[in-house]
Amino acid sequence: MFMVITALALAGGMAAQAEPDDRPVLRITIYGNDRCPPSTSERVVVCARRPEVDRYRVPERLRDDPEQSEESWAADAEALETVGRTGPQSCSTVGPGGFTGCWEEMIRQARRERQQQRERNRPR
Repeated sequence: MFMVITALALAGGMAAQAEPDDRPVLRITIYGNDRCPPSTSERVVVCARRPEVDRYRVPERLRDDPEQSEESWAADAEALETVGRTGPQSCSTVGPGGFTGCWEEMIRQARRERQQQRERNRPR
């Protein structure tokens, strides 16, 4: 008797299923107590609710960008100041004494790397 009832319930459930919906699905994220817009006859709206504190946060997929440089804007600007420099202390193959700046540049780079390593290893 139980198997008959189960079979009838399954058959009834299959008959109640509607045809697949061809309407486009709009997936949105809402925050806090914001209302989810209702679905219309033209589209289905699916909402994911997040806490209010996440409203203005950078999305997780964008937080730790491996392509992002760890060098500061100030260091980039300093590097741009020396582009095209020639002569003494320039680390250039052009002009007299250009090679003298290469040693200084290597020392600066080593100091920057050491400082970045210390900052990464500093307890928080």
